[in-house]
Amino acid sequence: MFDDTIAAVATFPGNAGINIIRISGNNALKIAHEVFLDKNKQKKKTFKNRYLHYGYIVDKDKKIIDEVLISYMKAPNTYTKEDVVEINCHGGIISSKKILETVLYHGCRPAERGEFTKRAFLNGRIDLAQAEAVIDIINSKTDYSHEISLNHLEGRLSKQINSVIDEIMDLLANIEVNIDFPEYDEDEITIEKVQELCNKLLPELNKLIKTADTGKILKEGIKTVILGKPNVGKSSLMNFLLNENRAIVTEIPGTTRDTIEEFVNIKGVPLRIIDTAGIRETDDKVEKIGVEKALEKVKEADLVIMVFDSSKELEKEDEQILDYIKNKKVIYIRNKTDLENKLDLSSYKKIEKQVINVSILQNLGLERIIEKIEELFFQGHLNVGDEPIINNVRHKNLLINAKNSLEEVLKSIDNNMTIDFLEIDLKDTVEQLGLIIGRSISDDLIDKIFDEFCIGK
Repeated sequence: MFDDTIAAVATFPGNAGINIIRISGNNALKIAHEVFLDKNKQKKKTFKNRYLHYGYIVDKDKKIIDEVLISYMKAPNTYTKEDVVEINCHGGIISSKKILETVLYHGCRPAERGEFTKRAFLNGRIDLAQAEAVIDIINSKTDYSHEISLNHLEGRLSKQINSVIDEIMDLLANIEVNIDFPEYDEDEITIEKVQELCNKLLPELNKLIKTADTGKILKEGIKTVILGKPNVGKSSLMNFLLNENRAIVTEIPGTTRDTIEEFVNIKGVPLRIIDTAGIRETDDKVEKIGVEKALEKVKEADLVIMVFDSSKELEKEDEQILDYIKNKKVIYIRNKTDLENKLDLSSYKKIEKQVINVSILQNLGLERIIEKIEELFFQGHLNVGDEPIINNVRHKNLLINAKNSLEEVLKSIDNNMTIDFLEIDLKDTVEQLGLIIGRSISDDLIDKIFDEFCIGK
């Protein structure tokens, strides 16, 4: 438990129905008695646990700041496992600011970023993977990413990691007995048990690691670059996907000169869409910079949507773009299919089979684009079930490290290494997995993780 008491505004600043000031720590209840008057404007003698009490908050000069509802939650059955007080005041910046200043005056300090959740972790209410899931829930942009993070908060990933750790720890206990009392155990029997367990656990870790690409996409979005010659309909496609006029659309080639980035959720598929300048040779200095930036964005892209103009023949610029994106995941779009078709892709047989015909003007083709994205990134369907999905790069790297350590154990067995060599890599596996849930972790890493949180959470 911490000795000091912290406070922060837990709601987003600005005009709203209510704001909430959260207090956590040993002096939370004492501060509530200092700042709160009941409906009769008298000091409240007792606060019933987990009840809302109506009244007023007063400043240090006993002047009323606001009409509020206040609740007291007794430790350890709270978010932080400490005494917690929450003050619900009217929305707006002034009331919450004045109440927070008053609370701080009576003996607590401002909370650091993520400190309420950090206390929940350090006091043992949640593990580190669950704590990280809190910020992922806050930052979720789609139903799928929210569901994955909620599963982690409920402890499904932690349960699986703990199960693997426990199995290895049981085996390590066996190895310790073998090393300390060799007369009571046979090396061969212990090594067989090690080999059997490694062969059982490796598929489990590999299965989790394989979910990381899907998890990353659902958390961060598919970085999607729309590419093509000028005036093929790139900005129109972006507006179509966003369902708003975000990019300027004209019949003048070269209208888009810089990249435009937006996030859109299409049927649960998150896209970070980047509209780019039309790719062509130009003497216009500004447009030339736009073309260079477009090509730079392609290097970072998860997906390229290549747009052709169906009403025009294949030109040198089209071929240059196709050559540039040949190693990327690409969806090929033939736009303006409502006009006479002059586009001949017969020299690109593979692309000709894959190209999707759309008419952005007539709002046709979106469904097929989404289906194609699912084929490219989710094996034809997107399904978030009860099985844990890794959506955290830190977790993925630690799982890979743990898998590598188990594979080293099997290599050592093949090379007839002694049991104490196996023990080293097994312990490293436990160490790597323990870092996911916070069984072993440095103060610096804890500070770094919780620094990504907002103040008040």
